[in-house]
Amino acid sequence: ARWVHGNLAVDVLPDGKILVNGEHQLNVDRGGRVFGLEAEPLALLEPDGRVIGPNDDPLGQIGVLHASLPGEATAWLTVAQSGAVIRYVEEGEREPFGVWLGCGVTPRAHQTCTLVTHLLGLRIRKLERQTTTEPVGLGFGSGLGFGAGTPFP
Repeated sequence: ARWVHGNLAVDVLPDGKILVNGEHQLNVDRGGRVFGLEAEPLALLEPDGRVIGPNDDPLGQIGVLHASLPGEATAWLTVAQSGAVIRYVEEGEREPFGVWLGCGVTPRAHQTCTLVTHLLGLRIRKLERQTTTEPVGLGFGSGLGFGAGTPFP
């Protein structure tokens, strides 16, 4: 499956490798565990939809189509059945956030796409808030921030 958002391309390969603009950055397994290149744990999708980070830090909640931020009851993004990704900004305004191709094969595959979008979206959101004068360069390469501690807010 592939998520394209601006100049960002994220591929989730059948073996669980996650490539960001062609570079292997993360891994995800069938148990909902997301880990870095050195097998360091970054996130775990619990059966009830909670996403937990290192040190049991809450990273939000996801379902098949929607994801919410930690402590929030409403979705901050949706990965529609069509593959369109919608981010909800202030007061629920909809904002395009790219598109997934190849996610709709099974509900589990779709949920994996939602999980990856949520986790990388948290990072994108954090980067956007750090820079207010220039648009965020979405060609992250190895600068995505994985590997040293949790990359998520």
